Amino acid sequence: MADYRQMWSDLGMDLEKHDLLCEVLPDAFGGVFLSQQKRPEGMDFYDFVVSEIHGVRPAELIEHQKQGGKVFGTFCVYVPDEVVFAAGGIAAGLCGGSQFWVSGGEKVLPVNTCPLIKASVGARLDKTCPFFQIADMYVGETTCDGKKKAWEILSHEVPLHVIDVPQMKRAKDIAAFESEIFDFIKVVEEVTGNKITAEKLAEAIKLINNKRKALQRLYNARKASPLPISGKDALLVTQIAFYDDPGRCAQMANRLAEELEQRISKGEGVFPQDALRIMISGTPMAIPNWKMHHIVESAGAAVVVEESCTGTRYFENLVDESGQTLDEQVRALAERYMKTNCACFTPNPGRIDDIIRLAGEYQVDGIIDVNLQFCNLYSTESYLVKQALAERGLPVMHIETDYSEQDYEQLRTRIEAFLEMLRK
Repeated sequence: MADYRQMWSDLGMDLEKHDLLCEVLPDAFGGVFLSQQKRPEGMDFYDFVVSEIHGVRPAELIEHQKQGGKVFGTFCVYVPDEVVFAAGGIAAGLCGGSQFWVSGGEKVLPVNTCPLIKASVGARLDKTCPFFQIADMYVGETTCDGKKKAWEILSHEVPLHVIDVPQMKRAKDIAAFESEIFDFIKVVEEVTGNKITAEKLAEAIKLINNKRKALQRLYNARKASPLPISGKDALLVTQIAFYDDPGRCAQMANRLAEELEQRISKGEGVFPQDALRIMISGTPMAIPNWKMHHIVESAGAAVVVEESCTGTRYFENLVDESGQTLDEQVRALAERYMKTNCACFTPNPGRIDDIIRLAGEYQVDGIIDVNLQFCNLYSTESYLVKQALAERGLPVMHIETDYSEQDYEQLRTRIEAFLEMLRK
């Protein structure tokens, strides 16, 4: 990584503590990613992004601020990025996926809080992540009780707006979310000083849709056999998409997808054609959480799709681009975002339908349903998921884990046993 110490110092970061994070990331990344064989050349870009993860993109965000722009730090796929970009702002994902930040979150949060929430709060309070230091405003949502209370803590650090996500999907709930988007538009206009017009919002909708289309194209390549890209490489692409420039994200994902399509036409793959095809479903895996994928693929199976917010939920369902007025566009946004099947909804048959559909599309041999420790929503919903999949003869294993390596060997043993069962 280039020398960004002055930039980090100017951001008020704890340089000594941050150095500890910078020391461990290269080895962790190298062991998981760079040791792979037959990697697509297009992954070079994503390797570079990780090597400069706290440098290049933060520097771009700071330059944007110097030009008078604003940066909005977001935590969830229910935040409509289109609104931010329509006002000339930048939306950047902030979720924390590292055990390194968890202890900082535990200073103010109960230990039995989801590690994603603890890591996000810890990254800010310990001042060890530039993205958390740069944002002019955080944008939270109400997808779980833990997050709701965490926003109250973070609001004392940075101005914070909370989007209320309805917990059902009736017509009146979609209308309620539409109202939330209009409220968000007012907040973004106030922060940026820019008026959001129908023309600007139409441009932003196309911008984010193009990113989604590129990621969809990449995932479609994972339906092939032999598989042209590993699951952990595909996961990394999606993780980086949360905070990269959306235009560049689409360009690089399309370039990678083109290479994968060429591999498919030549019958080239990164796994043997008879490798087991695994779906991972459940809670999101924020960067640098690669544990589950690494265990599965180190055991010789291939992760071919993720039914999660760092997977298909992030880019499926485009926003209708036909709206001519702001009212029509906001309605289209509300309808698109409310199609996302998070476990916060009740009832939530749509998520089970998604898992079954994806199992067919990606020809999966088995499903590993994963939830982060203390995530009661996904943990409770796993009962209905297992029940529905069993009725259809789809093998499934439920796993609860966190970001630490303490359960690594236990998980490896369980996953290897599951894979062996699938091979019989």
